Amino acid sequence: MRYSRGAMAFHWLIAALIILNIVGAVATEDMEGPVRGLAMGMHKAAGMTVLVLSVLRLGWRLGHRPPPLPAAIGRMTALAAHGVHALFYLLMFALPISGWLMISAASPRRPFNWFGLFDLPYLPVEGDKALQVVAHDAHELLFYLILALLVLHVAGALRHHFAHGRTFLFRMMPGQRRTGI
Repeated sequence: MRYSRGAMAFHWLIAALIILNIVGAVATEDMEGPVRGLAMGMHKAAGMTVLVLSVLRLGWRLGHRPPPLPAAIGRMTALAAHGVHALFYLLMFALPISGWLMISAASPRRPFNWFGLFDLPYLPVEGDKALQVVAHDAHELLFYLILALLVLHVAGALRHHFAHGRTFLFRMMPGQRRTGI
């Protein structure tokens, strides 16, 4: 069985934004001045978009059960798959929230808007240097965790597809008609 169109849309939109933010975070390390400010503005806006889409995705997920995993994969693999998905949900919330806390606790605050279209709200923690440091460290740790999880997720999907001949990839691919077993 395949995932619903809504689940696929959330999956690929959030995945694209997370990958964009991973690449952007690495790229901004060597940037300075206005270019860095522009890149960080895009990073913040994409992160907040991930947070909003994750809230919507969780709501969607609560009302739309995913297709069952085929019995052929075994109990341990199914547990690992469920664990990876649970960690992804946790990180899709924790990573943007830690970034939001970090920029909200800064003093002076830097611009915080959604792709230049409208201002985004700060959390009421301005000037809390200790919180800013903790949020920064958490954001960095969560970055490495989501990067590792992304690699694990993609490697697992490719392993099932190529090493075991299972067509799991088609369950989440738009426009495909394969069953995904």
